[in-house]
Amino acid sequence: MNASAPASLIADGELAAALGPTQAAWRALVEAVAEAFPAVSEEWKPSKVAFGRICLLKQGPRTLVYLIPGHGGFEVSVVLGERAAALALASEALPAEIKRRVAGARPYAEGRGVRFPVTRDDEVPAVVTLVTLKLAPK
Repeated sequence: MNASAPASLIADGELAAALGPTQAAWRALVEAVAEAFPAVSEEWKPSKVAFGRICLLKQGPRTLVYLIPGHGGFEVSVVLGERAAALALASEALPAEIKRRVAGARPYAEGRGVRFPVTRDDEVPAVVTLVTLKLAPK
């Protein structure tokens, strides 16, 4: 995986301190996305969130998922087109809570933004499923 984050971000423990007990889930998520989707890169962007930056996992120019560090945890955000949203709602692999968030997400021209916290490793497969549905061929 290519990383465009400054080396000091991880080296000085800033991210680890922000993630707290969810650091293992963050690492598992980044690794799972990188394994499922070749040529994934990390890109850090300034943000007004508490941490001051967000991490974009990208495949080429396309953002697959946004990782949003917070105080003691993190959230993910995935933008789904209408076709991907319909696939997500029909998916048996997604938990009911994520389907509820997809159904309730307001549709915009770029898609429906679905945002939720990830606190444990066992929640990572649902994120990978959303990204898979986002990239499903037409």
